[in-house]
Amino acid sequence: MNTNYSEYLPIAIQLMVTLGFISVTLLASWLLGPKVRTKKKLDAFESGLDPVGNARVQFSIKYFLVATLFVLFDVEVIFFYPWAVNFNHFAEAVNKWEGFIKMLLFMSSLLIGFIYVIKKKALDWE
Repeated sequence: MNTNYSEYLPIAIQLMVTLGFISVTLLASWLLGPKVRTKKKLDAFESGLDPVGNARVQFSIKYFLVATLFVLFDVEVIFFYPWAVNFNHFAEAVNKWEGFIKMLLFMSSLLIGFIYVIKKKALDWE
């Protein structure tokens, strides 16, 4: 395997310029920004209204769990689209069953995860 590292030079330069710009901008805003700290300036601002109550209200972990499961299964379902679009390509391949078996394994792992979530009653609300 012959790798020519000079092909990565533009990416490295762009990364250095980006990190340099971020560093200079943050440093300049910290050095040149106002340092006056008053109670009114440090007070929370909520659409022009004075804040009421404590912002740290506890609520059920189920909200986080459902959101995480939604993102997890939503991202996995995104992989179905390219497979469906390229299904004819898989059928014309040398080994016609290879693509189908790979997707079957992927779908079975998704189904096992979903069954696990159901068995643990992660989506049941009290």
